[in-house]
Amino acid sequence: MRTAFDFSPLYRSTVGFDRLFDMLDQSTQVEPMTSWPPYNIEKIGGDHYRIVMAVAGFAPDEIELVQKDSVLLISGQKHPEDTTVEVLHRGIPTRAFKQTFNLADYVQVKDAKLENGLLSLDLVREVPENMKPRRIEIASGNGPKTIEHEKTA
Repeated sequence: MRTAFDFSPLYRSTVGFDRLFDMLDQSTQVEPMTSWPPYNIEKIGGDHYRIVMAVAGFAPDEIELVQKDSVLLISGQKHPEDTTVEVLHRGIPTRAFKQTFNLADYVQVKDAKLENGLLSLDLVREVPENMKPRRIEIASGNGPKTIEHEKTA
């Protein structure tokens, strides 16, 4: 059963959060959750994060990382197996996978490494200087100013 949330009261007091409300709406939709490969999302510091994904059996050239805008796509596809070997028991899964992560604004993947079957992605949120909070000066009320007044000053 799907529970519908009404975000209309929030639209009255917010500007520019359409993407956030769309993400919240999508998260309430019933959809099969992908749990493979298993992963952790860690917060390292204020604006530093890490995604650690268990990808045992995959080589670096069999994993693709693509960041487009605010979406990170991690996919894995095994190369064709050696058919000369007969596998008696397969306990290590080698099926293809796709995992997407929605990233906050200005979050970028800074490093990716594969060690001991764990893919580690370091992410950092770097807000550009022109997007950081700034103080806005208020002009005093010494009469109307025009461009001509500013040129003579």
